[in-house]
Amino acid sequence: MSIIDLDKWSEIYATVKKHKLRTALTAFGVFWGIFMLIVLLGAGKGLENGVVKDFNVAKNAVFVWTQRTSIPYKGLKAGRFIQMTNDDMAAIKREIPEVAIINPSTSLGGTFTVSYKTKSSSFSVRGDYPEFRQVEPILILKGRFLNHLDLKDKRKVAVIGERVIEVLFGKDANPIGQYINIKGAFFRVVGVSRGAGKGEDLIQNAQTIYIPTTTLQQTYNQVNKIGYFAMTPKPGIPAAVVEDKVKQFLMSRHKVDPKDLKAFGSANVEKEFQEIQGLFTGIAAFSWIVSIGTIIAGIIGVGNIMLIVVKERTKEIGVRKALGATPWSIISLIIQESVVITGFAGYLGLLAGTGVVALIDYLMTKYEVDAGFFSNPEVNVPIALTAVLLLVFTGTLAGLIPATKAARVNPVEALRDE
Repeated sequence: MSIIDLDKWSEIYATVKKHKLRTALTAFGVFWGIFMLIVLLGAGKGLENGVVKDFNVAKNAVFVWTQRTSIPYKGLKAGRFIQMTNDDMAAIKREIPEVAIINPSTSLGGTFTVSYKTKSSSFSVRGDYPEFRQVEPILILKGRFLNHLDLKDKRKVAVIGERVIEVLFGKDANPIGQYINIKGAFFRVVGVSRGAGKGEDLIQNAQTIYIPTTTLQQTYNQVNKIGYFAMTPKPGIPAAVVEDKVKQFLMSRHKVDPKDLKAFGSANVEKEFQEIQGLFTGIAAFSWIVSIGTIIAGIIGVGNIMLIVVKERTKEIGVRKALGATPWSIISLIIQESVVITGFAGYLGLLAGTGVVALIDYLMTKYEVDAGFFSNPEVNVPIALTAVLLLVFTGTLAGLIPATKAARVNPVEALRDE
């Protein structure tokens, strides 16, 4: 089938021009199907981006903390509180190779009065390691975060949130190098942080002060105490493996019944993230089903048009065959006409859908619209290419039956047809 054949293109143009309204209404089904597909997939991607953007922790993070035992074990009563320690962290690093990053975190509990000169207010104070940022990413706006020398030397340094600056120093002040009083001890400010999440998480980070875990333990009589462990597994290791192994290991170390499910609490972010990904996969599948249903309706319409075209041009087709036209030349003509109709209509739908998605993204960016769980709608290249291939396939499919019927026209019968 030659693409550069002016006679065939002239025939296609004449056919479309002869039945403009009928062709336009039928092609609209293909246009609307592709348009819906692009818009729905773009909206689904926007929802996915919004939810993923709200994740303020590593997507494979595991958190383990202690609770009270519920089963007596080895002479120890139920209701016993398990206190995790620095030794537990060292043992986990040594005995569980699946753990890549581990951050032992502790806090003073609740909020405490923090002051600078004559100003004071209540903020959260927590002790962390430098590895904290690999599990719960935060931005450092000024200065730096905690480092291992701070931990080793038990330095009294602090990284403070934006709200702490506003209250104690003033919104535009530079607090780096200044000293703040945390519960009677002075700490030098070395950095300013901002949370990576949204809503409550962002507000909480803005009111949090980070100090080295070792410093907090020594200064505030929390020697060797750890509140919870935040971890990530090595590449290729499921987070569930780390979650189970660490909990079982800690149960063994602290003499807890292996069947006591209440002694240690845990959270598996990877599991939650996979559930969310499954939801968006379902949304994408629903979008494809709805759109393909509409496209099929368009295909049927285009196929009907081509059947009418074949019927109207029965005598012409008979003449062509009488003059020696091959069945393939007849089939190629009909299929080319159907591909042109579906391809053009679908391409307009692709452009319109992409344009709508791009316009929404542009307006949200320009006017800084915060739509919560919706952010940066987009259509990726593979989907666009799949849509183009879908156009070619539907065009061929729409013309297949009419083309086959045209190829079977008997020249003698066709010339008798009135």
